[in-house]
Amino acid sequence: MILRVGLTGGIASGKSTVARTLAGLGCMVVDADAVVARLYRPGEAGHDALVRAYGREILKEDGEIDRPKLASIAFVDEATAKKLNSLIHPLVIDEEERIITGEAQRFPDRDRIVVVEATLLLESGGKKRYDRIVVVDSQPAVQIDRAVRRGMNRQDAERRSARQMLRAERRRQADYIIENDGDIRTLEVEAMRVYEKLLADLTAKKKSAAGTSAAPPTKKKKT
Repeated sequence: MILRVGLTGGIASGKSTVARTLAGLGCMVVDADAVVARLYRPGEAGHDALVRAYGREILKEDGEIDRPKLASIAFVDEATAKKLNSLIHPLVIDEEERIITGEAQRFPDRDRIVVVEATLLLESGGKKRYDRIVVVDSQPAVQIDRAVRRGMNRQDAERRSARQMLRAERRRQADYIIENDGDIRTLEVEAMRVYEKLLADLTAKKKSAAGTSAAPPTKKKKT
């Protein structure tokens, strides 16, 4: 039995730290950014789709996608960002599904929590694809400061943050919220707290499935 968990949050909210903590606790973690990077490689579906949409000027000399060049074209405004997302998100979702399905087929008797970490998980309609949604949340000013400390230009960080789902809506769609306005140790403790809840959810899902399969067929009443 697999419990599918979507892990998301705004820019520099602490998703990666939570993902590493959950992986250390035994969860299988799928990093959507890593999936995108793989799809961008020459010969992959994402690479082909981008070249068809934007032309070969987005390529470096070695044929790899020039990501800063692509960003300068695709992130001009909301309309251009939506165009890029419409090209890439379906491919990413298909690849994530392939990974999760493959895990279930390799270990059919193993109970697992599979966590997909993705910034735009909810924006791409991800809520319906998961059993639980975990949102890592911080004050917007804290997130921007973190992004700048990591080397991102402040204007770029603010622009990316503005393109993401409103904080209140993200929190509304969450099953569990991990607050991250403190230090990393506090964040790890909060992640472990949510992990215990996900374990309980996995157990409940397994029991529900067992109950459904064991239930006798309903007899139709004679008229």
